[in-house]
Amino acid sequence: MTPSEERVRRFDVSDPGFEAAFGAFLGEARGTSVDVNAAVVAVIGAVRAEGVAALLRFSREFDGVDLGEADLRVSSDEIAAGAARCDADVRAALAFAAERIRDYHKRLAPADGHFTDAAGVELGWRWSPLDAVGVYVPGGRAAYPSTVLMSVIPAKVAGVGRIAMVTPPGGVQPAVLAAAMEAGVTEIWRVGGAQAIAALAYGAGPITAVDKIVGPGNAYVTAAKRQVFGAVGIDALAGPSEVVVVADAGNDPAWIAADLLAQAEHDPDAQSILITDDAAFADAVEAAIAGQLAGLATATDAAASWRDHGAMVIAPLDAAPGLVNRIAPEHVEFAVDDPKALADQVRHAGAIFLGRYAPEAIGDYVAGSNHVLPTSRAARFSSGLSTQDFLKRTSIVGCDAAAFAALAPAALALAGVEGLPAHARSLAIRINRRG
Repeated sequence: MTPSEERVRRFDVSDPGFEAAFGAFLGEARGTSVDVNAAVVAVIGAVRAEGVAALLRFSREFDGVDLGEADLRVSSDEIAAGAARCDADVRAALAFAAERIRDYHKRLAPADGHFTDAAGVELGWRWSPLDAVGVYVPGGRAAYPSTVLMSVIPAKVAGVGRIAMVTPPGGVQPAVLAAAMEAGVTEIWRVGGAQAIAALAYGAGPITAVDKIVGPGNAYVTAAKRQVFGAVGIDALAGPSEVVVVADAGNDPAWIAADLLAQAEHDPDAQSILITDDAAFADAVEAAIAGQLAGLATATDAAASWRDHGAMVIAPLDAAPGLVNRIAPEHVEFAVDDPKALADQVRHAGAIFLGRYAPEAIGDYVAGSNHVLPTSRAARFSSGLSTQDFLKRTSIVGCDAAAFAALAPAALALAGVEGLPAHARSLAIRINRRG
């Protein structure tokens, strides 16, 4: 079945051609096919050469907003006034979410360590916060105040001294400003796109450079993060969002349909996959999706995502963990009687949701864990954003004469085999003096 056909693609692990067909499906490209790199190179180069003048020019050219240098920063009065316009129930929800996110990420903070080994060598490690972090907050398809909380609060917990938030010009939504205030952000700039990433990486006028840039964005933002990496750190190269739902026939099909559409509505390139052991249940979920799309405000994007990138896989439940590991999704839900038994076998997933009452949407907002997660199979080698992303570890080594004597002969031998005579001398001069 091709993406242009109306019914979502369906795979059955019992089919002889499953491996080839499912492998081809997972290999399909999602996201923009446009090569944005050349355009991003030009934008970054202009910002480095011209500074704030380039930011203002790109605001007019790309965003249709005419700003002066004095307009770039959102003042503290504007932040307070904008946050005050946010509905009281939304402010309360942000405060509730922030408290849970803060508590979760405090528990993730690593501790310093120190020990003396059998040779008498003092060894240890010390964690230190980054000095300055830039947070990119999109302003295109929708406002995401939850992303402000997820990006800023772990940095605050880590002890980052300066957090600079950038967001495209044209009016920052009250909920975003309320989230910024709740998270403790006081430095907000009206600049978006690749030019914002360049300004954070290299500095531009009143915007001074940071040490690391985090936050999702479009293809231009992602390309810019890739290009400035090395000058600054980045969190990840975010791709389209994705969810796998493992569900048995004990679920209400409408619930599972809602979970799949909750991911699909993010973007036409998002991906939602159902794994179930019951073909009739898959039929019921597909029918429920069709019914829910009819009244969904985001139906255009959700329908395109489901049609072009969605799938249903008919497989025994004990095969589900292996399939999940192969997909390595951003999110996976286990809506089954014994979710932990299956989830314990999953090695590659950004976040795991256990049980019929743990939809991925709860993690997006208020569970406390982070929703900035690896996509595009990056869960094979990376983790979601956390306190540790805003810390760096420094090794500590201390030797007295006796400890040095225990280690130096082996170090001298290795320096010799590597052909580094100055290394060898640095060791030998101490050995000879001691002797």
